[in-house]
Amino acid sequence: MENYTMEGRTYRYYGQEAPLYPFGYGLSYTTFQYRDLVLSSPVLPICSNLSVSVVLENTGQRDGEEVVQLYLRWEQASVPVPRWQLVAFRRVAVPAGQATKLSFGVVAAQRAVWTQHWHLEPGTFTLFAGGQQPGQQTRVPSEVLSARFTITGAARPLREC
Repeated sequence: MENYTMEGRTYRYYGQEAPLYPFGYGLSYTTFQYRDLVLSSPVLPICSNLSVSVVLENTGQRDGEEVVQLYLRWEQASVPVPRWQLVAFRRVAVPAGQATKLSFGVVAAQRAVWTQHWHLEPGTFTLFAGGQQPGQQTRVPSEVLSARFTITGAARPLREC
């Protein structure tokens, strides 16, 4: 085997084609609403970590659990990267009619790209938070929130951070 690219070999690189059963797929006996997606800063230095918070509310009549998922998308990477990458997830139990605020951390290494070694690049990124992948078509409504942030500074190897 000489071609080690992942394009066309895993759903993360299929382009616009959606997987049949994406991560977090399933049904619930209640409904959830996401709101107040907050990033620690819209502009970060290249080696900085990102703090994220989001509020999850159970808007249904029954207690339920939701798998909260965070995905990262590179807007202008210098090498082929996934459409989006899962960077955090957590299963959360929320009583009916209640809301909970969740906090996540996205470390710099999760933004690294491979070009003979792991390195970080400046640029714009989009972070998605919700109960499913961005753009996923489901029978049960579940919004996915998004926020953009920018990484500044010169590209550098990950090991230098």
